[in-house]
Amino acid sequence: MPEFDRRTLGSISDEELLALELDEDLPIDDWMAVEKERSRREERRRRSAARGNATPVDNPVVSRPRGEVHEDDRIREALDQLRALLVPGETIGAYAVQRRLFALTHRRVLVCATSGRFISLSRGVFGGYVPYDVRWQDLDDASISAGIFGASLTLTSLASDDLASSGNAGRTVRIEGLRKEQAQQVYTLCQAQEQAWREKRRVRDLDELRAQSGGVNLGGALSGAAANLVAAGGDPTERLRQAKQMLDDGLITDAEYETIKARVVDGL
Repeated sequence: MPEFDRRTLGSISDEELLALELDEDLPIDDWMAVEKERSRREERRRRSAARGNATPVDNPVVSRPRGEVHEDDRIREALDQLRALLVPGETIGAYAVQRRLFALTHRRVLVCATSGRFISLSRGVFGGYVPYDVRWQDLDDASISAGIFGASLTLTSLASDDLASSGNAGRTVRIEGLRKEQAQQVYTLCQAQEQAWREKRRVRDLDELRAQSGGVNLGGALSGAAANLVAAGGDPTERLRQAKQMLDDGLITDAEYETIKARVVDGL
């Protein structure tokens, strides 16, 4: 097992990165850094292939959730069904399986947190499955409670599909009896996304208020390269592309990216 060091993630091999990703003893924050590096590599491969400057890797490293290698065949089959629901570029960050004790009248429920949403997969007694998902931008609240026999995960989504937070709380889903450690990992990712999108909605709300008030700037101030990009003229599409590249490179935050995007669009 390679020794973990965030400073060297960009230089280790794909095989070493996969070994770190499957390390169940790795703290969740460090594991998320590993997953981010893996996603960045996959994005570079897709861009290179799209430009025609390189061919896709013949045997790419497949992202596997932590602990999947220790599951039985039925759980791995359910994970394969769940993976078939993912859109291109979407990856599974963590998953949790319902304990048998809580699935006396149905097959166990499987939930996961991906790079783009929360997914719950309910499987019927006689086969088939019913998926339920919540996009991170629609997540209003996530909570967890642990009992003697398992953990319960509760998610509330916004009724509005719009990025801004003008909509009221919508549907609430509660999954009981999940494996405790797995449920905690899913909850941690849900919390990270909830906090990130709460800030994005706040910035969007401020920009909408600014537009309604005739252009008074109520949003957060930008500085440095972000402010220069907003002030620069030229093709809006190119400026948005540059902003996305700056976000991918870690030069600006998600909130700054959303502010740049809103202001560039407002200038059209």
